Amino acid sequence: MNLETFRRICCGMFIVSSKKDGSFNGQIANTVFQVAAEPPEIAVSINKMNLTYDYIQSSRVFTASILSEDTPMKLIGTFGFKSGRDIDKFERIDYKIGITGAPIVLETAVGYFEAEVISSADVGTHTLFVGKVVDADMIGEDRQPMSYEFYHFVKRGLTPKTAATYIKEEKKEEVR
Repeated sequence: MNLETFRRICCGMFIVSSKKDGSFNGQIANTVFQVAAEPPEIAVSINKMNLTYDYIQSSRVFTASILSEDTPMKLIGTFGFKSGRDIDKFERIDYKIGITGAPIVLETAVGYFEAEVISSADVGTHTLFVGKVVDADMIGEDRQPMSYEFYHFVKRGLTPKTAATYIKEEKKEEVR
């Protein structure tokens, strides 16, 4: 099986955020998608080991900010490769508090969704949270949304081990 095929699934790059006990956390995700139109619903896939999982599980709300192609790798690194258990990811970025009380990342975003969890499904290492969209807006309409393919092949970005799309890199033996 060619696992590289999974990197060709059309998906975007997002920061999914939530709240818990007066604190905020967020993470990079590429598994955010619309599941219904009436009422509008979206789903996110979150690794159970991630702090964001605990926050969504507790508060039953989440936001998803659509990242633009001009998002700096430093911002992706903060939300994708660092833990909110160790740092405050929201310390030096542009964000606002949504109507659910969850943070919405505005920095380099094209738009955002804010949702209340209406159901969830255990899918092994991850949980699929389905949320009723309670707010959505465009921010940087002149920006191009970043695709997962753009992140990998243009920005040369890596995938953390807790991502739904992580592919273990096999070391190739040198042929002499």
